[in-house]
Amino acid sequence: MSEMASDEGENIIPFQLQFDKPIPFQIKIAEWNPEKDLLAMVTEDSKILLHRFNWQRLWTISPGRPVTSLCWRPDGKAIAVGLEDGTIALHDVENGKLLRSLKPHAVAVVCLNWEEDEQSNTDAIENFSVYEDRTSRFFPPAPRAPKMPGVVAGDSSFMDDGEDSLAELSNTSFRKFNILCSGDRDGSICFSIFGIFQIGKINIHELSVPVPHLNEHASCQLLKASIYKVALSKDLCRLVVMCTGELRDCNIKSREEKFSVQGQHGLHCLAMDTSIFWKRKYELHQVAQQASNIEDLTEVIRASLSVMSKQWADAMKTFHDKFHSLSTLIIDNGLESSPQEEFLSLLGGARISPALNQFLVNSLGEVGVKRVLKSVCGTGQELQLVVLDHLQPAAEIIGFRMGELRGLSRWRARYQGIGLDEILLNEATENAGLLLVQVQRFMMVLSSVVQQFSNFFNWLVRSIKYLMQEPNDQLLSYNGELLVVFLKFLYDQDPVKELLELSEAGDDIEIDLKTIGRIKELLHFGGFSDTDFLQRTLPKEFQHMESSFKTALQMPFTTISRKISCMKLLLLCPLQLSTTQTRTTIPMSLSFYKNELSDDTTCQSGYTDYISFQVPDETFPETPNCIGIAKGFKENSSNERNGYTSLEAVLLSIPNDYSCVDLSLYKDKELVLLMNKTSENSEGSGEACMMVVQTGDLPFISISRSTSLDQWELDDLKGSIVFLEMENGKVRKVPHSAIAPLAVSASRGVACVFAERRRALVYILEEDEDEELSEDK
Repeated sequence: MSEMASDEGENIIPFQLQFDKPIPFQIKIAEWNPEKDLLAMVTEDSKILLHRFNWQRLWTISPGRPVTSLCWRPDGKAIAVGLEDGTIALHDVENGKLLRSLKPHAVAVVCLNWEEDEQSNTDAIENFSVYEDRTSRFFPPAPRAPKMPGVVAGDSSFMDDGEDSLAELSNTSFRKFNILCSGDRDGSICFSIFGIFQIGKINIHELSVPVPHLNEHASCQLLKASIYKVALSKDLCRLVVMCTGELRDCNIKSREEKFSVQGQHGLHCLAMDTSIFWKRKYELHQVAQQASNIEDLTEVIRASLSVMSKQWADAMKTFHDKFHSLSTLIIDNGLESSPQEEFLSLLGGARISPALNQFLVNSLGEVGVKRVLKSVCGTGQELQLVVLDHLQPAAEIIGFRMGELRGLSRWRARYQGIGLDEILLNEATENAGLLLVQVQRFMMVLSSVVQQFSNFFNWLVRSIKYLMQEPNDQLLSYNGELLVVFLKFLYDQDPVKELLELSEAGDDIEIDLKTIGRIKELLHFGGFSDTDFLQRTLPKEFQHMESSFKTALQMPFTTISRKISCMKLLLLCPLQLSTTQTRTTIPMSLSFYKNELSDDTTCQSGYTDYISFQVPDETFPETPNCIGIAKGFKENSSNERNGYTSLEAVLLSIPNDYSCVDLSLYKDKELVLLMNKTSENSEGSGEACMMVVQTGDLPFISISRSTSLDQWELDDLKGSIVFLEMENGKVRKVPHSAIAPLAVSASRGVACVFAERRRALVYILEEDEDEELSEDK
């Protein structure tokens, strides 16, 4: 065994305490912004807080559901929040407003990791050409969802104000390619491009884990797996997953060697091959850019249809409520006629019935007619504006973007490999065009109906003036033929409502045979193949288009999911079931650091993974209180052919009177440990300390392949434990008992420690960061 000597030299880190403040709540999650001095925190009651470095609070939001995970977008402009019900909500850093919510999971999202490709999107002379979005050449800015009575804030998955954050979220043309990874409680991992477009999903229970130790075809499965952390490499080529579960053989013959660890619950590490993101990032970027904007625009159409349906229903209710009394008066007067017949009789010059006279003069009156006229015709004009300003431009841009995707799909050499199917996109593009046809039909019907209602009300005003023997020469004229058509066909029918309803199967709109024949004749000119579109309502046509779009994009989703595979399995240590029942009992950290001699043009060995975790005491009862550090797990190495894996590991023993609270990898080759002093102190509030360990100075041991995969990996390290010393110069005492989480910002060189007695302490880890932070503050 070896000891880690104290470091009294030049590398002493000052750990300057910036402030020690009381807080009114306990914190369960905390993450520093990667670009700014901002700390996002989640309280025990799932409120999300954003504080500046000087502890000034910027905003507080409450998602209304338990928050289970949190991470920042790489540029620091948005924050992803994982919720108990499987939802991932994206919030704007400026004000906390909801930008988008997705539901890729069915259960709690327990971990999030958001990484971007570090390579530039520009060419050698800084000209941007790869991701140009041509839509802005032909269309004005995309419309937003309409803000009219009937829309309740929060009903959609978008924010409800007019800020530009949503547009910035969808405008990915000049942004580096990035992937949001999310893991849930049931072992599923989802991948979303730019955090908004879902492109893949795997479940670690269903993965075939290779076991080359036995033979090249042997594989196993992880049962009862539970994900703790995920980390995607910065070149997007590898994903490392920390999880627990039982290892069971899948296709290992009975005569072959069995695992001594089989059937035991343990802490495992999986290396996943996600190189498809790196190899096809240009293609995926363009597909995600078009598809995510189409998804935005479908929400605009959905909101528009909702507004239009409610507005028209309210107007028709006003009309029917006002004119229902005429039917009652007709019955009370013993007449057998209908309201339409009474109006036609008056129009024809016959003697007016007492019931109609009482209705027009006493019940309705001129004021009542004008009120209903304003409600119905005013609503008709509002619906026309919704169509012209929101629904129609959204449908037009969708059609254009569908065409762009269809064009990409024809480049089979590049896009067939990611599942872009030309036939499915042809159908989706056709349905987008048919939606525009339906929009035009709706506008024609709406205009005709509003005109006939207006004509009817103008006639009623003249009739009321005549009955009251008042002059009516200055009133608007009316069209008698239109009035007859209205009374016979529109008075008790509602063609606008019929077009705005989501019809059930078998309730299609009736179309005459002559029109159907003309539609079939148009098939010879090409451009479409669906002859039943006129039988569908506007919402049904929208649903038809959206369904075909989702079907077309399901192919890339399925294709990418199948190309994500498990490369390696690392059996770290056994766990008792009691340990795995509580997720917060094992402090751990995953990070990737760029190799000094790496080639950015390839997808191999560009980054080294560092895995740090607290070893449960039951693993090594004779040597408890240890921290395990492993690196190089995902790398391919020629050493594997010589009997060794690329993995190197080391065990750190914490002093007996301290226990690990949390840990975090801090920059390259440094690990920050937060430890509580275990000695009893009934008078004070306890004591903790923070230590920075230089991993580059540790005696890492290569794990031999001869023992790999038939016993726990950490068994190889029992004889070479490094004992940490509290006299080390990289130790800072904390005057309170600490609790998880430990929030460390590698980019800003600061750490935030939370105490049991609701206090927050912020430390500056590096002296050269002090001046910079003070200036920012």
